[in-house]
Amino acid sequence: MTQTIAPRFRTLVLLLLAAACALLAGAGPASAHAALTGSDPGQGVVVDKAPAQVSLTFSESVSMDDDSLRVLDPKGKRVDDGRPSGTGGTTYSVKLHAGLPDGTYTVTYQVVSADSHPVAGAYTFSVGAPSETSVSVSGQTVGGGFVGGLYGVGRYVSYAAFAVLVGGAAFVLACWPRGSGVRVLQRFVVSGWLALTAATLLLLLLRGSYTGSGKVADIFDLSLLGEVLQTKAGAALISRLLLLAAAALFIAVLFGAYDKREDEERRDLTFGLAVGGSVVAAGLAATWAMSEHASVGLQAGLAMPVDVVHLIAVATWLGGLTALLVALYRGPADTPVPALAVRRFSRIAFGSVVALVATGTYQSWRQLGSWTAFTDTRYGQLLLLKIGLVAVLVGIAYFSRRWTAQLAEALPAVTGRREKERATASGGRGNDKVKAAGKTEAAEKAEAGETIDTAGKTEAAEKTEAAEKTGTAEKTKAAKTASGSGKGSGGSQRAAQLARQRAAVDAARQKRQRDADPFRFGLRRSVLAEAGVAVALLAVTTFLTQTEPGRTEEEAKAAGTASAATAAPSTGAVTLDMPFDTGGQNGKGIVRVELDPARVGANDMHLYVERPDGTAFDVPEVKVALTQKAKDIGPLPVDPDHITTGHWSASQVQIPMAGDWEVAVTVRTSDIDQVTLSKNAQIG
Repeated sequence: MTQTIAPRFRTLVLLLLAAACALLAGAGPASAHAALTGSDPGQGVVVDKAPAQVSLTFSESVSMDDDSLRVLDPKGKRVDDGRPSGTGGTTYSVKLHAGLPDGTYTVTYQVVSADSHPVAGAYTFSVGAPSETSVSVSGQTVGGGFVGGLYGVGRYVSYAAFAVLVGGAAFVLACWPRGSGVRVLQRFVVSGWLALTAATLLLLLLRGSYTGSGKVADIFDLSLLGEVLQTKAGAALISRLLLLAAAALFIAVLFGAYDKREDEERRDLTFGLAVGGSVVAAGLAATWAMSEHASVGLQAGLAMPVDVVHLIAVATWLGGLTALLVALYRGPADTPVPALAVRRFSRIAFGSVVALVATGTYQSWRQLGSWTAFTDTRYGQLLLLKIGLVAVLVGIAYFSRRWTAQLAEALPAVTGRREKERATASGGRGNDKVKAAGKTEAAEKAEAGETIDTAGKTEAAEKTEAAEKTGTAEKTKAAKTASGSGKGSGGSQRAAQLARQRAAVDAARQKRQRDADPFRFGLRRSVLAEAGVAVALLAVTTFLTQTEPGRTEEEAKAAGTASAATAAPSTGAVTLDMPFDTGGQNGKGIVRVELDPARVGANDMHLYVERPDGTAFDVPEVKVALTQKAKDIGPLPVDPDHITTGHWSASQVQIPMAGDWEVAVTVRTSDIDQVTLSKNAQIG
């Protein structure tokens, strides 16, 4: 049984880690945590004369340098003074050159939000009338590419290593003090410390390139590293490294002086280690809380300590769970995990779950703000997935508690049976000793005879060889002495080899007895399942920290809608009715296109598909394309979303300039039947 479990354990762990890394590697650029909520001039607007400056308003404060906010003319030449400044609150502006000619100008920005995440974007406005521009506003992303992927992996490793370090140490100190002498647990906790230290150094090196150019060459730019150290994120990473030095001292005491003391002496040291370890763990958790989501937004002063409690609860639960798994699978056979230690961890895990529910509820309210944000925002959807994984984890933990209870009940019976077996074995030990002594004596005699015979032959050979070579009695005597010492050395080596074999046999027997226990085997399987879900949970948590909070996303959408409405007052929707006939069954009908407000900039588009009798019906696919043939612009594709039966809609449809636009609609009624219709619409 033990020969098959170990490979399965290694294979499952490797598969889970590979899946988590694949999720991280497949992730796109980190979502912005500061959203652009307003601009002056607004997106897509046409102004009569060139403004003196361009102003941007974000949902939270951001940090800027000279290249963070740029304004480019139609040829791509920079027309700002290169000195962006804050005008109060979350609004930032840059002055423009005087006497700018008419045309379309592009505003690009690349900043770092207060919660340490990079934000980038671009939009256009026009002076006098729109014109063609050589500047592309697509692909304005930051935090992606190879550097962004590596940064995401570093974040995941840092979270996982923090859980291993804190949870493993807590398991040893609070649940199984004798485990401080178990080598696999020592390696487990130390590996967590090493991984967290390495990940922190990696994040520190990647930080400048991650928030800037994204180039691999900038990773080792010392001037860029110096700039990073002056930011809030850089200070948090340096603080984490200093706290890890204190954590190294804690580990040295835990697995050194603490392990060597007796149980009575350990109690005196346990309190000091518990206080010191709690301070270090809280400090490490604070390096995340003070530089990410919790440090900005609503009730930041309360959110940061709540986030610290949340992180420590996660680490204690998941890290302790993994430590228990390692001890169950890799622990020495002569030192199995006692049922008392499992019961203690079960109680601690329950308390951690209660803390997680309380702090998680508060964080959800703070980051979402409404029930609809659970389903309408990416952050809310990821949060629902995380809640589901936690529920699965708690369900598996319930079975682990049942196995623990059964193991505790079975332990006295197993102990009594073993004592009875030992007593029975000692009663018949006399006869066994007599028989064994007889066999041993005969074996010793036979061995002695062989030894004498061999020694005689060896002595004769040695004398002959010595007489032939030297002919002196002194060398013959020396050869005898050497032969005697060689025999003694060979005997000691044989005894050592036999001792090692006996120890290996005893260890294998104890391991078989341990693994044969059905309750312990069931506990190991349930804990392994918990660890697998925990790996996925950590991956989702890492995604959450890189995703724009739902409250911010909804505020940005509302602000963008209001800004578009202000910048482009409605002049009335344009309605286009187009009869169609695809030639197939149910291939006849009318498609109606409504474009509102039919002006330059953002527009809302609605499509309605009806039968000839006026009843709405669905078709497999509807596509729209906008083209202005006079200026050779387009076709600009529009992919509307299905709202209800016979109704499709698309918001924020950008029309870059005024004029006569062709609206082409493709209607597909079956796999092979489709038709494309077109009409012109005047855009003001």
